[in-house]
Amino acid sequence: MELICKTVVVFLLVSPSLGIDGEFAQNFIAIAGPLPSELVNRWHLQSHVLPEEDQGPAVAEAQDYVCQQALVATELPRYFSHLHEMGVTHYKVFLPWARILPKGDAKKPDEAQVQCYRELLKTLVAADLRPVVILHHQHLPGAVAGQVTGRKAFADLFVEYAEFSFRIFRELVDVWLTFSDLPDVLKSLPYDDPQSRAQALAAAHGRAYNLYHEKYSPAGGKLSIALGMGQDLDNASLELLSVSLQDSVDFLSLSLQYHCGNEADFYKKLNELQSVWKDIEILVFSLKFLDCGSMEENPFIPVAAIVTAINKEETRMIGYDVNEFLDFSSSHVLSKTNTLQGNADAVLAPRSSYQTVWEMFAEQSELERDSFLQDVFPNGFLWGTSTGAFNVEGAWAEDGKGESVWDQFGHAGHVYMNQTADVACDSYYKTNYDIYLLRGLHPQLYKFSVSWSRIFPAGTNETINSKGVDYYNQLINHLLDSNIEPMVTLFHWDLPQALQVLGGWQNDSIIDAFVNYADFCFSTFGDRVKFWITFHEPWVISYAGYGTGEHPPGITDPGTASYKVAHTILKAHAKVWHLYNDKYRSQQLGKVGLVLNSDWAEPKNPSSSEDVRASERYLQFMLGWFAHPIFVNGDYPDILKAQIQDVNQQCSTTVAQLPLFTDEEKSWVKGTADFFGLSHYTSHLVSAVTNRTCTPGYESIGNFALHADPSWPQSASSWIHVVPWGLRRLLKFVSQEYTGTKIPIYIAGNGVPTGDTGDLINDTLRVDYFRRYINEALKAVKLDAVDVQSYIARSLVDGFEGPMGYSLKFGLHHVNFEDSNRPRTPKASAYFYSSVIEKNGFPSKVLDRSSAPVLFDLPVPSKLPSLPASEVPSMAKVVWQKFSSQTELERDTYVYGTFPEDFTWGVSSSAYQIEGGWDADGKGPSIWDTFTHVPGNIKNNDNGDIACDSYNKVEEDIYLLRALGVKNYRFSLSWSRIFPSGRNNSINSHGVDYYNRLIDGLVANSITPIVTLYHWDLPQALQDIGGWENSVLIDLFNSFADFCFQTFGDRVKFWITFNEPQVIAWVGYGTGEFPPNINDPGSAPYKVAHILLKAHARVYHTYDDKYRASQGGVIALCPNIDWAEPQTPSDPRDIEAADRYLQFLVGWFTHPIFKNGDYPEVMKWKVGNRSELQNLPSSRLPAFTAEEQEYIRGTADVFCFNTYTSKIVTHATTRLRPFSYEYDQEVLTKVDSSWPPSALTNQRAVAWGLRRLLNWIKEEYGNPPIYIIENGVGIETKSDVDDNSRIFYHKTYIDEALKAYKLDGVNLRGYNAWSFMDNFEWSNGYDPKFGLHQVDFDNPNRPRTPKRSAVYYAEIIRNNGIPLPKEDEFLYGEFPKNFWWSVATSAYQIEGGWRADGKGLSIWDQFSHTPLKISNDDTGDVSCDSYHRMEEDVEMLKSLKVSHYRFSISWSRVLPDGTTRYINEKGLNYYERLIDALLAANIVPQVTLYHWDLPQALQNIGGWENDTIVQRFKEYAELLFQRLGDKVKFWITINEPYNTAYMGYGLGTAAPGISIRPGRAPYIVGHNLIKAHAEAWHLYNETYRAKQGGIISITINSDWAEPRNPHNQEDVDAARRFLQFLPGWFAHPIFKNGDYNEVMKRRIRERSLAQGLNQSRLPEFTESEKQRIKGTYDYFGLNHYTTVLTYNVNYPAGVLSYDSDRGVASVTDRSWLNSGSFWLKVTPFGFRKLLRWIKEEYNNPPIYVTENGISERGDLGFNDTWRSHYYRSYINEALKAVVLDGVDLRGYTAWTLMDNFEWAVGFDERFGFYHVNFTDPSLPRRPKASARQYSQIINCNGFPDPAVGPHPCLELEGPVTPTATTPELADSVHFLGLDLTSQSAGTALYVLFALSAVGALGLAIFAFMYRKSSKRSRKPSHTELSRL
Repeated sequence: MELICKTVVVFLLVSPSLGIDGEFAQNFIAIAGPLPSELVNRWHLQSHVLPEEDQGPAVAEAQDYVCQQALVATELPRYFSHLHEMGVTHYKVFLPWARILPKGDAKKPDEAQVQCYRELLKTLVAADLRPVVILHHQHLPGAVAGQVTGRKAFADLFVEYAEFSFRIFRELVDVWLTFSDLPDVLKSLPYDDPQSRAQALAAAHGRAYNLYHEKYSPAGGKLSIALGMGQDLDNASLELLSVSLQDSVDFLSLSLQYHCGNEADFYKKLNELQSVWKDIEILVFSLKFLDCGSMEENPFIPVAAIVTAINKEETRMIGYDVNEFLDFSSSHVLSKTNTLQGNADAVLAPRSSYQTVWEMFAEQSELERDSFLQDVFPNGFLWGTSTGAFNVEGAWAEDGKGESVWDQFGHAGHVYMNQTADVACDSYYKTNYDIYLLRGLHPQLYKFSVSWSRIFPAGTNETINSKGVDYYNQLINHLLDSNIEPMVTLFHWDLPQALQVLGGWQNDSIIDAFVNYADFCFSTFGDRVKFWITFHEPWVISYAGYGTGEHPPGITDPGTASYKVAHTILKAHAKVWHLYNDKYRSQQLGKVGLVLNSDWAEPKNPSSSEDVRASERYLQFMLGWFAHPIFVNGDYPDILKAQIQDVNQQCSTTVAQLPLFTDEEKSWVKGTADFFGLSHYTSHLVSAVTNRTCTPGYESIGNFALHADPSWPQSASSWIHVVPWGLRRLLKFVSQEYTGTKIPIYIAGNGVPTGDTGDLINDTLRVDYFRRYINEALKAVKLDAVDVQSYIARSLVDGFEGPMGYSLKFGLHHVNFEDSNRPRTPKASAYFYSSVIEKNGFPSKVLDRSSAPVLFDLPVPSKLPSLPASEVPSMAKVVWQKFSSQTELERDTYVYGTFPEDFTWGVSSSAYQIEGGWDADGKGPSIWDTFTHVPGNIKNNDNGDIACDSYNKVEEDIYLLRALGVKNYRFSLSWSRIFPSGRNNSINSHGVDYYNRLIDGLVANSITPIVTLYHWDLPQALQDIGGWENSVLIDLFNSFADFCFQTFGDRVKFWITFNEPQVIAWVGYGTGEFPPNINDPGSAPYKVAHILLKAHARVYHTYDDKYRASQGGVIALCPNIDWAEPQTPSDPRDIEAADRYLQFLVGWFTHPIFKNGDYPEVMKWKVGNRSELQNLPSSRLPAFTAEEQEYIRGTADVFCFNTYTSKIVTHATTRLRPFSYEYDQEVLTKVDSSWPPSALTNQRAVAWGLRRLLNWIKEEYGNPPIYIIENGVGIETKSDVDDNSRIFYHKTYIDEALKAYKLDGVNLRGYNAWSFMDNFEWSNGYDPKFGLHQVDFDNPNRPRTPKRSAVYYAEIIRNNGIPLPKEDEFLYGEFPKNFWWSVATSAYQIEGGWRADGKGLSIWDQFSHTPLKISNDDTGDVSCDSYHRMEEDVEMLKSLKVSHYRFSISWSRVLPDGTTRYINEKGLNYYERLIDALLAANIVPQVTLYHWDLPQALQNIGGWENDTIVQRFKEYAELLFQRLGDKVKFWITINEPYNTAYMGYGLGTAAPGISIRPGRAPYIVGHNLIKAHAEAWHLYNETYRAKQGGIISITINSDWAEPRNPHNQEDVDAARRFLQFLPGWFAHPIFKNGDYNEVMKRRIRERSLAQGLNQSRLPEFTESEKQRIKGTYDYFGLNHYTTVLTYNVNYPAGVLSYDSDRGVASVTDRSWLNSGSFWLKVTPFGFRKLLRWIKEEYNNPPIYVTENGISERGDLGFNDTWRSHYYRSYINEALKAVVLDGVDLRGYTAWTLMDNFEWAVGFDERFGFYHVNFTDPSLPRRPKASARQYSQIINCNGFPDPAVGPHPCLELEGPVTPTATTPELADSVHFLGLDLTSQSAGTALYVLFALSAVGALGLAIFAFMYRKSSKRSRKPSHTELSRL
C-alpha cells in the first residue's frame, strides 16, 4: 500500500492534464493529517492531531496527555519522516482555541499548551513536512462565547487569537486557514439569524487576513479558509461568504466529497463553485470518497475521475489531500513504526559523511563544478553583514570600559606596524554612521558582538558600565528602527583582561562569569534581540589564542591548553544555551546558537585513501571538535579521540591531552543550538603526514598537512585562497553530518580581504568572490537540499584585523584610517551585495517593470484660488512690519518641534551636474556641453563630461538615497539625452532606459521621484535656432514634456517644468555668464522669460488635459528666491525697494502664474517708465494678451522654490543706460559681513531670512502648498567629510522653516537639501562642494562618501524635524533649603577711587592707562564709583533679595605697595563699613582676596612670576583674616587663576600685559598661584578656622567643552584635553593629588622634548609641595558662562605656547544665541554638564557657582529679555544638576550687580542687573527687567510649577524697572516658544511672571491652602545645608 500511496501522489502531481509548469510542480502540495484514529488511540495523543468529531473515547479522555509525556519526541518524528518518504509535503494541524487561550485572553495563554504545539510544529518541520495550521474548526469556546455576548464582537476576539498565533508560531508556519468545518463553527456563533453569523465569520476572516499580510506573513506566506462543496449551509450564507471572501484568500481551500456512482452531482456542484471562484488556485484540503467499494483494489478510478472533472474546468490546482490513501495503508505504517521502535539499536551506523560528500562531488568536471546557477534563494532567506566589537568599536578606554586581551595585546606591540584597536573604526561614536551604511545595504540582519569588558569592565557583574549598555541599546534600537534584525554575538575573542589574569578560558570559574554576563545581556537586550551567538569561531580562540599564540592571550600550548580551552568553551556555551532555554525562551522567543569556522578539506591526492582520511581528520579537528559534541552526541568525534590516543601511544608521552566529558556533561552539551552558524573563507588540499613528529602541534597531532592548489587565486591574506566550490561541499557535509533537516544553517561569516594598496574602492576581487561563493551556497540549497537560511557577508566596514592590524581590508565599505573622522566609502562590493540582497540571489531574468499604481504622500491636486494683482508695495509688506523690528533674541531663538506626518524630506540634483555620459549611448550635445568645452568659460576648465558618472551609477545613487532615508528625490531629465536633437523624431531609447531604471529604483524603495523637465541644459540643436528667444521652443518643449508624461507619468507624480527661470533669462541671456552666453541685459531676459512662461503654461495644460485624470500628479515651476531685508525697515522707500527686488526676482514668474496671468504692476510700471525715459517706442517688457493671461493664470498646483541666502536692499536711483533688467529694479543690494560666509561670495548664510521669505510667499500668494526644492551651502574644501558648517547651515535653516510652519501657519509641505552629492557647480566647476556625499573627482570610479552632514540630515528626516531633547525640557522645582543666592562684583570693576585715600597703583591702573590696551581708552578710575556709593550698592542688593554678596578686596587699596609694611587704614575701613552694612541688611559677605588687581609695586619685581609672591600673598591674606575674619565666613583666595596666568602672562590681553614667553610664563604663574592659594588655605585652616568658623577655597573658571564632532574620537579627546588644560590645570592639584593632571604633564613634556629642551616647560611640584597643595579646599568655586565646540589642532613642533601645548581649537554652534561678548554664546546645557563633570571628576565636592551671567553690547535700555532668558535657562540647568544628577550645589552667584568696567572692552559690554549711565556724572543705577526676574527666582528658591496654580512667591515685589525711559519693543514679551501666535513669531518668556495680582483675601486663602497641601505632599528634602 505504501507503493500505492506514492503512486497516487505522483499521479496527482505529474498528471499531464493538469497543465502546470515545472517550477509549480516542485511546489505541489500533498497534504496529510490529522493522525489516523488508531495511532491516536494507541499513543493517547491530545486533540491537536484530530478534530473532536473524529476522536474516539480514549482520545477524549486523554486529551492533554501528550503535553505531560514526551511522546512527541519519540513516535511522532518517525511517523512524520515516513510520511515524507511517501511523498507527503504538508500536514494539517488543528489548533484548539479553547486550550491555547483558556480564558479567551491573548495575554493569558496556557504556556504548556503553547510550548506543546511549538514542539509539534518543530517536529513536522524537522521531518521536512510543512504545517498547514487551522486556527478554528469547532464550536466556539465557552470563555469566548461569554465575551461575544458581552462587550466584544466575535471578530475582535478571533483577531486577537489569530494575532497571538501568528506571532508565536510564525517562523514555523507559512500556510494558515482561519476556519474549517464551517457549519459547526457557524452554528456555535451567538447570533440569531444565519446571515449575521455568516457576516461575523466573514469579518473575522477578513481582518485576520489583512493583519497577517500587514505584519506577520513571511515571503510566500499564505492564508485561506476551508470551504466545503456540498456542505450543509443555507444558500444565503453560502452566497454571502462567497462574495465576502473573494479578496481575502490567497488560494481556495476546498473540502470535497466524491460519491462513487453519483458523479453528475459532483460535476454540477464543482461547476457552480468555479463560476464564483474564477482564476484562483485551489487546494483540495479534504478529500472523502463515499460508497467507493473498489477503492482499496484500485484507488486510481475515483482519483482519475476527479482529475478529469477538475481538468475539464481548467482549474489551477495546487494540491490534494492524500489522507484516504494513508488510511488504506495505515496498518503498514504502524508496522513500520513498530519495527523502527523495536530495532533502533540494530540499525547500522551510517557511512562516513565526509566520504559520502566527497564521493558525491569527486567525479564533477570543472565545467560542471564551476557552472553558474541562475536562481533565487527561498522566500524568507536572511541576508546580513557583520562586524566584531574589537574590530570596529575603538573607544578602548572610553566611558568606563575595561581593558580586553586585545587591548593588552596591541599595546604590547604584537600587531603589524604596532597598530592598535584603540580607535579602530570609531564605531562606538559612530552608531549613526554604521546604521546609515546598513540602510543603504538593506540587509535583514546585522551581526555584531558585544564587548564583554565594555559592559562588565572587570568581567563580572560586580561593576556594570551603564554607558556601555547605553551604546548597545542605542545600536539595537537604531537597527530595529531601520528594519534590521540584530544578531548578537556574546563573545568574539575580546575577553576582559581582568579575567585573563585569573587564567582566562583555562580556568573553569570563567564559565559562571560568562553565564552571568550572558544572563545580563539576555535580560537587558533580549526583548529586542532574537538571534544570539554564544561564541564566534571558538576554534580560533583555542587554536590561535592558546595553541600557536598568534592571538591574545598569546599562549603557545597546542597540546594541552588548546584542548582545555575548547572544553571550557563548550561547557560555557551549553550552560548559556540552557539558561536561555529555561529562563528566557518562552517570553523572548529567540534563538541561540554558535558560529563555527571551517575550511573545506579536499584530498591532495584523490586516489590516496590516506589523504582522504587525512582530509576527514582535518575537518573533524577543525569543525567536529566543537560541532560533534553539540550537534551529534555530546562528545568529541571518535576520529579526534582516536587520533590523539594514537599520537600519545606512538610517542610514549602525552603530546596532547583531550579532556573528558562526563555522561551528565554529554547530555547537557548535546543539542544546545537552535541553528548551526558556519563561518567559511577558503579550502585546503590535505595530505597525510609521512614523517610524524612528537612535537605538539595542530598538524602533527592531527597527522595531516595543508596545501593550496597553485591555480587557486590568492587573496591579500596568505591563508585565504579563492575556492568557491569548497563552500557547497562543506555545506553538504554539515547537513549530512550535523543538521539534516532539523537545524537550519546560517552562513555567518564569508568574505575575502584585499590589501592596503591599489584600488581600495573598486574591489573587483571581492565582487567576484561574493558572486561565486554566494552562488555555491545557492547550489547547496537548490541542488543539494541543504537547509541554509542565511548568508552574512564579512564585513560591513574595514576594521582592525587582529595581528595584521589594518593591512587587511574585509569591508564592504572602505574606512580611511588616516583620517580621524574615519570616513566610510561604499566599495563596488557593497553595491554588488546590495543588488544580490534586493534580488534574493541571481534570478534568471530581471522581472519586467511593474505598472502598478504608485502611492506617495502627495498633495491632492486642487485649483489654487484666483488672486488679484499685487499692490505697490505688495500686501506682503506686513512681513517686514512683523519681523524687521525683532530683537536678536526673538529672531534667533531656536524652536524645537516636528513637521506634519506627511511632510516630505528629500535631496536634489540635476542632470548636467551629476550624470556625465555627455555623449554616451546616443545622447546629443547640450548648451552646457558646448559651453564647458570652450577654454576659460569654467573655473579650472572643468566640465560635466563625467561629473559624478551617475549615468552609470543608478544602483550607487539609490543605495545612498536609501541610506539617507529620504522620502523624495528631485532630479532633472536631460532633454538631449532623451531627444538628442531636441525633437521627438529622435528618441534615444538608451536615455529613456536610464531614467526608467532610476525611477523604478526609486519607486521600489518608496522614494517619490520629483522630476524637473528643464534644468538649464537645452539641446544645442535648439539653441542653434535661437534657443529660448525663439517661440517655436514652446511647441518643442511641450512635445518633450508630453513624451515624458506619457513615458514616466505612471510613476512620476510630481513635475517641475523649469528650474530657476530667472537664472535662465538673466544669467543665460542677460549677463551671459551661463550658456548660451548671450549678453543682452536690457531686452533678451524679458523676451526669454515671456517665452518660458508661455512654454510652462502650455505644458501645464497638456498635463491637465491629457494626463491628470489618469496619473493624478501635480505640476509647477521652481523659481529661485533670495530674501530681501530692507536696509532701514522704518524707511518706506527701503520697504518698497525690498518688495520691488522680490517682484523682479520671483514675481516676474510667479505673479502671472499665481495671480492674474500678468507681470507685477511694479515691474510693468518701472520697465515701462524707464523705457519711455530711454526714448523707446514701447516697454522692453513684453505684454500678454488677455487670452494669454487667462491661459497662464493658475498654471501651478503647488509653490516650489529654491533659496540659499538673503540680501540687504535699499532704494537707489540707477542709470538709464545701458538698458538692463538689473538697473530697472532701482535697488542696491549688499550683505552683512557678520553673516557666515560660504564658498560663493554671494551666498552667505542668513537663516532667519528663510522664515521671512516663507511668510512673504504666504502673504503674497495666499498660502499655497509650499515646497523648498533646493537649500544648501557650498564649502570650499578638497576632502573634509566633517562638514561642520553645512550642519550649522541646515540646522538653522530647517529650524527657520519649522518656525514658519509651527508659529506662523505657513503651509510648508516639503524640504529638499541641495545637494545629494558634490557635483559640477556650473561656472565654479568642482571647487564649491554642496553635497551631503563627498565625490572623489580624481578617482575614475567617482566613489561617494557620506559626510557628517548626511548622517545629520538622515537623523532630521528620521525625527521628522527637531524634537526637543528630553534633557532640555524645563524642570519645575525648588533648590534645597538654605540654598545661597548671591550676586558678584570685583574691586577694580566697580570701586573707582583709583587714587583715593592712599590707595596704591594696581596692575590694572597701569594697564588701563596704557594707550590701545582698553576699548575707547576706558579706565576704572571712576567706574561705578562704589568706593563713594556703598549705601546705594547695599540698597540694590536688598532690592534684589540676595542672601549673599560676593565682592573682592583691592590689595593695593589695603596694602599700597603690596606688603604689610604699610597698611592703608582708610582703605581697610571701606571694607569694614561695607561688611557691616551687608550684615545689617542680613546679607552674607563672600570675599575674594585676589581678583586680578595685583599691586603694581609687586609687578615691578616680577609679579606672579616671582615666587616670593607666595609669601606676600600669605601676609596679605593674614591681614584680612585678622581684621575681617570675625565677620566674613566665606573666603575665596584667588578668582580665575587661569585668566591671570594665560591672559595676563601668555596672551597679554589682560594686565600686566605680558606675552613674550607664552610657552613658559603662564605655567610659572600658575605654579605660584596654586602655591599661594595653598598657603593662604593652610593659614586659615590652622590659625583662624577654629575661632572664626568660616570656609575658604578658590574659584576656577571654565567653559564647558563639547566635541565639535561628537562622532569623532579625536574631537572627543580634544574636549577632554580642553577641560584638563582649563579647570583641570588648577583643580587637579587642589582637588585630587597635589600635582598636575597626566594629560597636561604628558603633552607639555612631549612637546618640550621635541623642541630640544631637556625637561618639561611645566614646573614640577616637590613631594612636600604636593602634599601641602592636595586637599586645600572647602568647596569648589566655579565661574561659568558658556560652551565651546572643540577639535584637535596640531601646531608646528617649534611653537612654544599654552595653546600649542593644548592642541585644541574651538568654534561655536551657529544656532546658539549671541550675547554682547563675541566669546559668550547662550548654552545652558553646558552648565549642567560642567557641574556633573566636576562632580564625577573631583568626587562630588560642595560647589558654589561664583559667577554666571550674560552681556549686551552698548546701551540697550532696560528691557533686557535676553538676560532674563539666560538666567532662567542657566539656573534651571543648575536645578537639574541638583535634582537629577545629584550634584552637591549649594549656592549660585549671578554676574553682575550692575554694569561696570569689563576689563579690556571697557564699558562696551554690560553684564549688570542694574543699568549704570556712565555719561551722567551722577552715575545713576536703575534696575533692568532681569533684576526683577532674578529676585523672583530667589524668592521662589527656584521655579514653582504653574500647573499647580499661582505661587505666592511670585507676588512679592522686586526691583522696579523704569518705564518712562524704556523704549517699547515690538512683541517684547512674546518669545521662546511660550504663548505662541503667528503674529508674535516668538514666545513668551514671562508666562510665570505675567500672572495677575489677586486680592488680599484671596492671597491669604491661597497661602493657607498651599501650606496645608505642602505639608501633606512634601517630598523628602535634599540634604540639609547648614548656613554659615
